Amino acid sequence: MPAAHPHLDIHPDVAAALSAGRPVVALESTIISHGMPWPQNAETALAVQAEVRAHGAVPATTAVVDGRLVAGLSDAQIERVARAGTATPKASRRDLPLLIAQGRSGTTTVAATMIIAAAAGIRVFATGGIGGVHRGAERTMDVSADLLELARTPVAVV
Repeated sequence: MPAAHPHLDIHPDVAAALSAGRPVVALESTIISHGMPWPQNAETALAVQAEVRAHGAVPATTAVVDGRLVAGLSDAQIERVARAGTATPKASRRDLPLLIAQGRSGTTTVAATMIIAAAAGIRVFATGGIGGVHRGAERTMDVSADLLELARTPVAVV
């Protein structure tokens, strides 16, 4: 497990699993806030976590909560994110320092989830999809930060 990060909170279940060498799977939170409406978003997030547990791993849903990077949201934190919906901003790599400095919350994209997972010592992350190169990128340079993060952060993305 890596050295403690000063802005990172690791859920006790996740910390215990990492210390014991048990499998932990990181999960993103943008799907909760921006992917579907309340209450289906909370139900889905909890069901995905249950599925990870059913296969012998510990889920670690990530987010930024009140300026803290979090690896392993509690059920109450998942409900808070789900109820807030799109009022909680999506957070990618570039957004993390600002959210921390301002003490704000944000839900994590693939790139931000990878950063939090790596900081926590989590080596595997499951997602429904990653961002890519968008149409017209030769003019707009609209390339997802997810692609760059895959090249620089040592977390396997499934």
